Amino acid sequence: MEPSNFPRKRFFSLPVDSGGKATEFRPLSISSPQMLAFHLAWLSLFSCFFSTFSIPPLLPIIRRDLHLTNTDVGTAGIAAFIGSIFSRIFMGPVCDLLGPRVASSTLSFLTAPVVLATAFVSSPTSFIVVRFLQGFCLANFVANQFWMSCMFSSNIVGLANGVAAGWANVGAGVAQLVMPSLYSLVNSLNVPETRAWRIIFVVPAIFQAVTAILVLAYGQDLPSGNFRDRQQSSHKLQKENFATVFFHGLLNYRGWILGLAYGFSFGVEMTTDNIIAVYFYDRFGVSLEVAGTIAACFGMANLFSRPIGGIFSDKMAERFGMRGRLWGLWAVQTAAGVLCVVLGRVNSLWGSVAVMCLFSVFVQAASGLTFGVVPFVSKRSLGMIAGMTGSGGTVGAVVNQMLFFSGDKFSKQTSISLMGVTMIACTLPVTLIYFPQWGGMFCFPSLDPSTAREDDYSLLGWE
Repeated sequence: MEPSNFPRKRFFSLPVDSGGKATEFRPLSISSPQMLAFHLAWLSLFSCFFSTFSIPPLLPIIRRDLHLTNTDVGTAGIAAFIGSIFSRIFMGPVCDLLGPRVASSTLSFLTAPVVLATAFVSSPTSFIVVRFLQGFCLANFVANQFWMSCMFSSNIVGLANGVAAGWANVGAGVAQLVMPSLYSLVNSLNVPETRAWRIIFVVPAIFQAVTAILVLAYGQDLPSGNFRDRQQSSHKLQKENFATVFFHGLLNYRGWILGLAYGFSFGVEMTTDNIIAVYFYDRFGVSLEVAGTIAACFGMANLFSRPIGGIFSDKMAERFGMRGRLWGLWAVQTAAGVLCVVLGRVNSLWGSVAVMCLFSVFVQAASGLTFGVVPFVSKRSLGMIAGMTGSGGTVGAVVNQMLFFSGDKFSKQTSISLMGVTMIACTLPVTLIYFPQWGGMFCFPSLDPSTAREDDYSLLGWE
């Protein structure tokens, strides 16, 4: 994205390529701009996941206080995912035009009051509306992945994307663990149950606002500076507009397939985050705190499982090129589908916990593998492709929630197994992805890489 004569050693403490993107990933470093951007990106998205998934572990309390039916709970879950769908699609072109820093901080500022508003819901309708608006928080994921693709080179972009999103997704698991504990603490201070669960929503709201301030104050869009500076110096970029970026990405079929695949990796993960605590609470009769702890294990596996997917994608690419990335994605996601089927068939508590933990590793790694492919689809519309793929995740969550977890048509264990079968089937279209300069799963390249159109296919170019 930067000129080939981009200065290297003058400005950076990390080794960089000709575009200023880091060629090494050092997660314990906070060197500016690459590693500082990494830490700001994952922490900001972490706060958004924490906010969005702060409600599910408290559902046994909230549904009793608000007199929610199973249909109300299912509708609220769907509403949260629908809010995420449209906001992620919109977030892509915003990142393309304004940069990830402004896009991320603005979204977090706008949605923090919505999180706080959870404390004031008083009916099933207001609960569903708040859940819908909370779903907008998750659009920050698009800015997260866009930012990492701007800062890290092709040899480690899968790793950077995987760790940034994986560490951020841990926020869902931490919410499952922390929110019930906060509730118990406040309730132990003789605060009535109906008030205790409301008070604690000040915590995710403040956390999200603080991370937004940090991103705006210390973040940088690109190795060379911010998008605003680049736009002022580039006549070509000044001509770009929302519609151009939007339709250029929308017409790329690879984005649609990756969106479908992500719908049944991250979409399945979000659905599981939404129902897993209640599943163990209802089916095995464990306490609210124990159910939250078990559910936290699923979400917190992102600390290492999604990064493993990114590493695996980069290693497969190092040995087999783009074909390796695609084969790795298909194999890992199919294995995750099989484990999801098994999870619904296990009848013992500890057996279910063990299968759930293994399932979490594979389904989250599949998400990392998906975004190991995304940065190579389009240079001009990277944000749009990331937005389409990310939206696919929430579309998948909506589909799963509507088909399997709304109402009482299926038992939860049967629904989980059916979700696994659907996951296996919807991973098959990955076999259709083809890049003329890199090939596909079953096809060799048809173009010389040196003649391929960079604007159409690669963010990173051929250096």
